[in-house]
Amino acid sequence: MTDLVVVGAGTMGAWTALRAVRAGRTVTLLDAYGPGNSRASSGDETRIIRSSHGEDTFYARWSRASREAWIVLGLAIGEPIFIEAGVLWLARREVGFEAASLRALEGLGIPVERLTPGAVEARWPGFAVDDLTFAVLEPEGGILRARRGVAATAARAAAEGVTVELAAAGPGQVEGDRLVDVVDPSGRRWPGDQFVFACGAWLPKVFPDVAGEAIRVTKQDIHYLGPAPGDDRWDAPRFPAWVDYDTAFYGIGSVDGRGVKVATDFYGGAWDPDSGDRVVAPESIEAVRAYCRARLPALANAPVLETRVCQYETTSDSHFLIDRHPTLSNAWLAGGGSGHAFKHGPAIGQYVVSLLDGHEPAGEELRFSLQRDATPAGLRTSADAPG
Repeated sequence: MTDLVVVGAGTMGAWTALRAVRAGRTVTLLDAYGPGNSRASSGDETRIIRSSHGEDTFYARWSRASREAWIVLGLAIGEPIFIEAGVLWLARREVGFEAASLRALEGLGIPVERLTPGAVEARWPGFAVDDLTFAVLEPEGGILRARRGVAATAARAAAEGVTVELAAAGPGQVEGDRLVDVVDPSGRRWPGDQFVFACGAWLPKVFPDVAGEAIRVTKQDIHYLGPAPGDDRWDAPRFPAWVDYDTAFYGIGSVDGRGVKVATDFYGGAWDPDSGDRVVAPESIEAVRAYCRARLPALANAPVLETRVCQYETTSDSHFLIDRHPTLSNAWLAGGGSGHAFKHGPAIGQYVVSLLDGHEPAGEELRFSLQRDATPAGLRTSADAPG
């Protein structure tokens, strides 16, 4: 019997497995489609890693620690996972998310700069800046190779002793208040002493009575636009990742020649991650083109090179759900990524392992509780931005 069975090999599950094996546990990591697959919330090619979270310093500290872990992982595999392209926040008003983030990062000693609209236009001529009041630049923020990063985390875990298997596993036998094993549809079982369910968009399916009302799964359309021939100003790390918070758009400069990623951060329709066709809605490209006409004029009519359908699994207050199952003393849930969990994978993994070791959440960690008092659905919070 293994010490720990982790169900779900996205950023939360893969990093939990890696942290746990390094802490001396025997670990089995299961995933229905495999690490880095296209259906996962941790799929797609790239993600933003940023420290700005408005006035919230907790996530800023987690992001900073995770950044270092992603860098170390890249060095270990001989391929960079993190690209230091910077993250640019475009502010339309003097008082708002960006100004609060600027103060918070300055207070933490995290490198950050306030830029005038003119400075933005001079450094990155692709941006239209007429409606901006200022911008905030995180020069040490940037981009994570998402799919590659998850696959590399799981591969590193396997190299260090984790058993990684393809299996659509769910809760199995229960004795008293303890889960005995997980089981797949064929009847194969994996017993364990402790269990972590990091199932992403599948968590409400696996535990409908616990997570069904806590997490909403929505479809998010992503587009990659192709710049004109010979126009390399859009290539990362020359061009930054950016967030247009008030318009709920964000983007990433071209990585590995895939084109400029432009996406909306407003919630899409309800989504089934197993049966949904991963084809973007025709109206979503019109929304992207309208945004580009205002912010990135040279890309307004650029061809769409690729599209992706990702998903958010969002809690009502956009904070993660990381807590012990209410009736199973040896099972924990880790989910509710809310569109900003990917970068935090290393910190989430470390935190989950601390729970397995008997750590009792207190203070700011109570934001992850199943029983917390959550902000009503539909309100944007300091966590509620992409990346």
